[in-house]
Amino acid sequence: MKAKSAYVCADCGASALQWFGSCPSCGAAGTLVETVTERGSGRRAVAGGSGAPLRLSEIPAQEQDRIPCGIGELDRVLGGGLVAGQVVLIAGDPGIGKSTLLLQALAALSATKRVLYVSGEESAEQVALRARRLALDAGAVQLLGEIQLETIASVLDAQKPDIAVVDSIQTLWSDLLQSAPGSVAQVRECAAQLARHAKRRATALFIIGHVTKEGAIAGPRVLEHIVDTVLYFEGDPHSAFRLIRAAKNRFGAVNELGVFAMTDKGLRAVSNPSALFLSRHASDVAGSCVLATLEGTRPLLVEIQALVDGAHSPSPRRLSVGLEQNRLAMLLAVLHRHAGIATLDQDVFVNAVGGVRIAEPAADLAVSLAVVSSLTGKPVPGKLVVFGEVGLAGEVRPAPRGQDRLREALKLGFVRAIVPAANRPKQKFAGLEITAVERIGEAVKVLQNL
Repeated sequence: MKAKSAYVCADCGASALQWFGSCPSCGAAGTLVETVTERGSGRRAVAGGSGAPLRLSEIPAQEQDRIPCGIGELDRVLGGGLVAGQVVLIAGDPGIGKSTLLLQALAALSATKRVLYVSGEESAEQVALRARRLALDAGAVQLLGEIQLETIASVLDAQKPDIAVVDSIQTLWSDLLQSAPGSVAQVRECAAQLARHAKRRATALFIIGHVTKEGAIAGPRVLEHIVDTVLYFEGDPHSAFRLIRAAKNRFGAVNELGVFAMTDKGLRAVSNPSALFLSRHASDVAGSCVLATLEGTRPLLVEIQALVDGAHSPSPRRLSVGLEQNRLAMLLAVLHRHAGIATLDQDVFVNAVGGVRIAEPAADLAVSLAVVSSLTGKPVPGKLVVFGEVGLAGEVRPAPRGQDRLREALKLGFVRAIVPAANRPKQKFAGLEITAVERIGEAVKVLQNL
């Protein structure tokens, strides 16, 4: 029987019977790739299905036992450790440290758990050389160099590891499909089979994934839906610091942040990450303002830098790094309308120090004051911390967990804070002078009077 072929979108995973210049589902151009479908495909039984519905009230609910990885920052991002049967997808740029981190985790876990490292990209000798270079006690780590899915599944059945790592999902291929490794169909099928196996055997499974040049996880979008947890490994390859962020977690909080430093002995957890995102200026400089932000449950202090310069073209530039660019344009309009600060003929550049990305709106007030400081040339006092959301009407809105942000600032030696009026603490913080504002104009006046 002749195998049928279909055209599958490399971005969204949608299939079509004929080729189109752009995907009929997501509209992406040039992403349809011909894939040979499975021969004689039929219905498959769902693994673990009981066939009979149960009342939700009859199902016993209990906390899952956690398996600490031995690396505190990784445990934080996972929500306290691994859970039996959990499938974790970790993705990042080439050379960022994904394999190194997981090899370190397996070496720490091998003292008390059965662990297996499946390497599809590197030979066994290369992995062994890395372990020796990192001076890891990895003698109990089982290593398998294989890319065929069925062979890997049989080894998992025979070894019954508690924790396994697959490096990487784009190198695997299955006999059920005739397409090449890394294709949409192969990635989807291999990930689904590994996830079902992990659930059935209660094996905690790490899957390493590649990323595209845009920074998204390579392969079909359904890959992120199959797994329980999605971790992104970020950082400048030329910098010693790495950030790992949870974008999805069925067993813990999302948007948690783990911070690591790359050393000659591998990745080392950073216990006080606020120190990474604060510059050390010899004296106060204009255009710099410290923000108290939240990453998941962790308060962080991040320096926001702004540079306002005369425009050298008819269209002034608005550029932000680590912050949302559209929000910067909105804040400049609010400053003009409600605080009398005009930047119509100025180029405005804003940067979050240390390569961290800030998505929460509580950064608005710090960005605004950094812009005002750069424009007027008046430095923000070095021991001043700021947070608060700015609305289109010029109001300063409260931020969640304001007291946790203030405690972090006090711990790092800050003596002044400008906060939204709704975040004014009921009890005073000894050693921290807190100024509460309701409008952006008030905040600008407070800054100019300091």
